[in-house]
Amino acid sequence: MRSALARLQLTDFRSYDHAELAVADGAPVYLFGPNGAGKTNLIEAISFLAPGRGLRNAAIAEAGRREPGEPVGRAWSVSALIANGDDEIRAGTGIEAPGAARRTVRIEGETVAPGRLLEQLRLVWLTPAQDRLFVEGRAERLRFFDRLVFADEPMHAAHVSTYEKALRERLRLLTDGPADTVWLDALEARLSEVGARVAMSRVRTLKALRDEIESRADRPFPQADLGLAGPAEKAAEAGQDEARIASGIREAMVRSRDRDAAAGRSLSGPHRTELEVSHRERGRPAAECSTGEQKALILNLVLAQGARLSRAKSDPNPILLLDEVAAHLDPSRRAALFDEITALKLQAWLTGTEAALFEDLKGRAQGVRVEAGRLTTVE
Repeated sequence: MRSALARLQLTDFRSYDHAELAVADGAPVYLFGPNGAGKTNLIEAISFLAPGRGLRNAAIAEAGRREPGEPVGRAWSVSALIANGDDEIRAGTGIEAPGAARRTVRIEGETVAPGRLLEQLRLVWLTPAQDRLFVEGRAERLRFFDRLVFADEPMHAAHVSTYEKALRERLRLLTDGPADTVWLDALEARLSEVGARVAMSRVRTLKALRDEIESRADRPFPQADLGLAGPAEKAAEAGQDEARIASGIREAMVRSRDRDAAAGRSLSGPHRTELEVSHRERGRPAAECSTGEQKALILNLVLAQGARLSRAKSDPNPILLLDEVAAHLDPSRRAALFDEITALKLQAWLTGTEAALFEDLKGRAQGVRVEAGRLTTVE
């Protein structure tokens, strides 16, 4: 089911006091303007129409606009009219008081859990911060992959959230005490149950992405060999059932209690899984490739997921948020990116400093000049 933003409205979000943008026919959108104009702020606002802390992984209160002298950011809101096939859905999120730690989410005026947003909208993003995805910490790579899984299986977001909350509670018991065995047993039972579901969802998406990448050999983006290096995912890939995977997770956590207490962190479980990516043609791990090659590998994963989900008949296909991607691609790959976005009928929001970067996209997308937090649609 084709999904797109038809209208977006921001109030007191980052550099915007108020901004509104209508998008004709769910077209792709390219945002251009000088550094600091508010382009990334705009797509960050869109990213809050998904569970979590947005593409900057920022604290909720940080997103509020703050004038000089104001000690904390203001209450803020982001609302959108989402076109899903023939239906239009109104959704919004924000905080209702300055400095609030939790945000409210509403769909058609009804307050709902953030996970309900995934029923209407699937977002996948790529930002300059991810340029170092393959050379920085394992956790960032896993977070990136889980975002791809969220777009595939919405319940994965809830399972990851539940797992992370239980993991924090277990570690608090181990480090701060009292390390009550009965409570630890209960937490580890929950962790193993949810962790097995997390692992199985990841493996389903991994296999589907591998198949999609095989079908994309004619694209001007490098093919990636993918793997998930974690005991639970390896077991799922080998065909073990959920109960057996959960048993393995639980046994490992019980054995690791003393070690985790001493280390002050949890050293076993699906949160420790490593996403392995290598450049097939070069036969080298992604971490050893050039920055441009790494960017192209990541982009190919995002496009592969977009291509897969664009064929879904009932679920909304993903909307892509591509921050400063065009500037880092050579002209042939940039043109190929634009061609693929339009061929797949995906709505993508792209940013860049110069309108000339999007010359090949003109006539197929809506151009928006961003200046000092003001949006102007251009021909």
